Parts: sequence; structure tokens; C-alpha cells
Amino acid sequence: MPPLDYLLAFEAAAETGSFVGAARQINISESAISRKVRLLEQHFGLPFFARGHRSIELTPYGREFLARIAPAIESLREAADSALKTSKKRPVILAATNSVASLWLTPRLHEFRQANQHLSIMLVASDIDEECMAETVDLAILRGDGNWKGFESRLVFGETIFPVCSPDFLKRNPEIADIGNLASAPLIEVSSSHTEWMNWQSWLERVGAKPRRLERTNLFNSYPLSIYAAVDGVGVALGWRHLVDQFLNSGKLVRPLGGTHVRTTFGYYLLTPQNHPAFPSRTEVSDWLMSVSAARTRYGE
Repeated sequence: MPPLDYLLAFEAAAETGSFVGAARQINISESAISRKVRLLEQHFGLPFFARGHRSIELTPYGREFLARIAPAIESLREAADSALKTSKKRPVILAATNSVASLWLTPRLHEFRQANQHLSIMLVASDIDEECMAETVDLAILRGDGNWKGFESRLVFGETIFPVCSPDFLKRNPEIADIGNLASAPLIEVSSSHTEWMNWQSWLERVGAKPRRLERTNLFNSYPLSIYAAVDGVGVALGWRHLVDQFLNSGKLVRPLGGTHVRTTFGYYLLTPQNHPAFPSRTEVSDWLMSVSAARTRYGE
């Protein structure tokens, strides 16, 4: 037997008539669909698709194979749905960006677990949106504008951004309390594939400071690492409110510019797949997340 994900990729490609359509249907990349289908063909040594320049078409082998496996896959889906509705031990698969998973969710999971010992959460952390929206995921928290096709979205918290550093770093570098000196300070930057993610250059421009270039930048490939570096006194990082609240409340981080901040139109949203049947534990986890959201300190208060 080939892996089930090869069969699901093949079925989706056959139903939609393209790898692009299949990628949208099961929320993985087009290249992943193409690779899984090719591996399935190699598994059997049969060509299931005739590939054109920008098109695919089922071969006779492919049509026969689809006709034979489609009822079995549908039967598996029905059995899985039935089991999900009746199972009380199934973990709720909750996906989130690395920053939300590490800085916002993890500190709250112990309290939730103590109050809900009958529930189990499997936390998946990834900065690749397609992985967070995979077919196996029950709930996801992603950054965006609130619009994701095939998902219901509810705002968890907005996006307010300001500089943060350790108290000792500010004591050693008191000049950074003046926004005009930030560009020459040791800044902590995050490398991101999301082009809309705010960096130091864009933040400084938004508050009216327009440095020609940033001389002393420490670069990290994940946001949590940048915040832990700021806690350790490496430099000044950009802090996302709610993600860094625990460090501000404990005094491990401070805001050298006081209330100076940038508010964007983006936010972090709880996504629920519209084509997944609801089940009680998912509803309980979803309600808990939104209750935490409702209790947060609102921007401007």
C-alpha cells in the first residue's frame, strides 16, 4: 500500500483537474501535490496523468485507479468523521505561528490543562501558512487581515508594535530613549518570508524617523529567538503587544520609547475550517481561546 497522503493528493488532482486546484483543496503547496502524485506513479510503475505545459489529464490507468479507490477513500472519511464525533480522547490539533505558539499559547496551556483535564491539545508550530491550514488541523491562529478562503476567522488580538529591550541594556545605553538614536543602536531583526511583516526600517518610517541605513543589526530567523535575545541584553527588538506582555509584566523587558508604537490593520485570527465537522472538544478549545481573547487588555486602554 502506498502512503495515504499520496492517494489523497492523487484524488484531489483528479477531481480538480490540476495540481494548483488540488493544492487549494487540501491546503498544501502545488509542488507537494506534484511530488506525492509522482511518487504514487513510481510506486505502481504506471502513469496516472498525462502532463501538458500547464495542464494534466487522467490516463486510462488513472481513470481506472480513481474509480476503484474513490469509494474506499470516501468510506474512510465517513468512518473518521463518525469516530471524531464520538471520541472524547482525540486531541484537538491546534496550529499557530512559532511566535504565537511559543510566546502566547504555551504559557497559557498549563492553566487550561488544569481546568480541562478531559481535553488534550496537540500544538503544531509553523511559520508556513499552508502547514497551519493543513487538512489534519482543527484550529489555527494565523496573522493576516481576517480573510482566508474556506475558514471562519475570529480576531484573537490586533497588531501593535513597539521597541523593547532589557532594563540592563537601557541602563547601559540610555541614549536609545531618543528615537533619533535608535538607527545606530544594536537592533535585533527577524528574517521573514512574509513581506508584510514589519521590520525596523518600516517601523522607523511609520513613526517619522527615516534612517538611510541601519548599521548594527543582529539577524534571527524566528521571532521568539529575537525576543529571547532582547531579554538577554543583545539589543533592541520590535515587540508585538500580547506576544511580549509576559516579559513586560515581569520586568524582563521594558519599552525605551515609552508609549511610542505603530498600530497596523493586521491581526492574529483563530481559524476554523468550514468543511470540518464540529466536535465537542474542538468547540471547548475554541471557546477557551476566545475567552482569553475577550479578557485581554485592549489597545488604547
